Amino acid sequence: MSDDTAQEARDKVDEVYRAESRQVLATLIRLLGNFDAAEEALQEAFAIAMEQWPRDGIPANPRAWLVSTGRFKAIDGMRRRARYDASLNELATHIETTTSDPLEQTNEPIEDDRLRLIFTCCHPALSSEAQISMTLREVCNLTTEEIARAFLTKPATIAQRIVRAKAKIRDARIPYEVPPPLELPERVEAVLRVVYLVFNEGYSASFGPSLTRADLSSEAIRLGRLLLQLLLDAEVMGLLALMLLHESRRQARTSASGDLVLLEQQDRSLWNRDLIREGITLVKQALASKRIGPYTLQAAIAAVHAEARSAGETDWAQIVALYDLLLRTEPSPIIELNRAVAVAMRDGPAKGLELVDALLKRGELAQYHLAYAARADFCRRLGRNADARASYERALALVKQEPEQRFLEKRLAELGQGTVSP
Repeated sequence: MSDDTAQEARDKVDEVYRAESRQVLATLIRLLGNFDAAEEALQEAFAIAMEQWPRDGIPANPRAWLVSTGRFKAIDGMRRRARYDASLNELATHIETTTSDPLEQTNEPIEDDRLRLIFTCCHPALSSEAQISMTLREVCNLTTEEIARAFLTKPATIAQRIVRAKAKIRDARIPYEVPPPLELPERVEAVLRVVYLVFNEGYSASFGPSLTRADLSSEAIRLGRLLLQLLLDAEVMGLLALMLLHESRRQARTSASGDLVLLEQQDRSLWNRDLIREGITLVKQALASKRIGPYTLQAAIAAVHAEARSAGETDWAQIVALYDLLLRTEPSPIIELNRAVAVAMRDGPAKGLELVDALLKRGELAQYHLAYAARADFCRRLGRNADARASYERALALVKQEPEQRFLEKRLAELGQGTVSP
């Protein structure tokens, strides 16, 4: 094989790892029945791929090849260790005889192991913190350091949560399955919460050089679609609609240089109209059910933005009314902050500033950079430049996301020059 062809094969391994590793892991967990064994098998399979694919060529079905290789290496490893623990030989035989080699499967339907995995990670026997940490680590492949940064905690704390959650799954023999239909309604709330969190991390990354992570938001949308196939529920529709409507704006949210573009300044011709149509249809179906929850209300707010042909035509009165309903359904200081921004757009920045100052006084958003960014913007629009500068500086000290840092730095520079953007 030529050097160029070998490099293409190595690049293919990297590409498959980015796109398929979580699916391969999920399937290995199903086959092996153990998170740690599956993770070890995954790493071995990719290591062998990096060695063999440049020499032998890329297999016709890379994912099936990786699962098959990982399964074989896990069984082989158990047999080699069986002289120290006889039960491992029995386990290896059980796995070999009760699971089939993916490369030998023909017309069997493809099971969605990632959906099984997310229901396992969100099992009610696990704490909410463990559910989120497990999902972001196992389903989305975030490192413990990345998860820790996203939730403002220590990597060691996240690592301990994941270790304890895996032990709980193993010791309690939590089944690796999508629950039966009768159990779905009571289990789906935790799954929806985590899917939305995954989407948010993809749509607006909490740290790093890029504003978004398309791989995470795309995976969340895919999971949302699968959940809707399982359960025709208004809130499942609402969450999927919300994600689609937000995702429709992705291309317009950053400039060619990767800088943040605010909603009112976005080129709406770049918005994905197919996603908007699908999202609005789902919103209408969810609202028609009369079982209106927080995801449906947030989707309805996103739909009002999507239907406005320009920023100036946005129906802010309707948005404020929807936020009022949302606060009754799910009281939250962040929802109050979003409502304050909508009120400022409807009634003027002075009213928005009054609401944000009251929020900050309560202390719940003291470490939330967007609260200070909103306050700075209201002060800027009121001509209170010294107050605006202080709030921009506070927001800048808290933000972890580089495009947002550049945006705040630009605002500060404009205040110093006396040239303020709209």
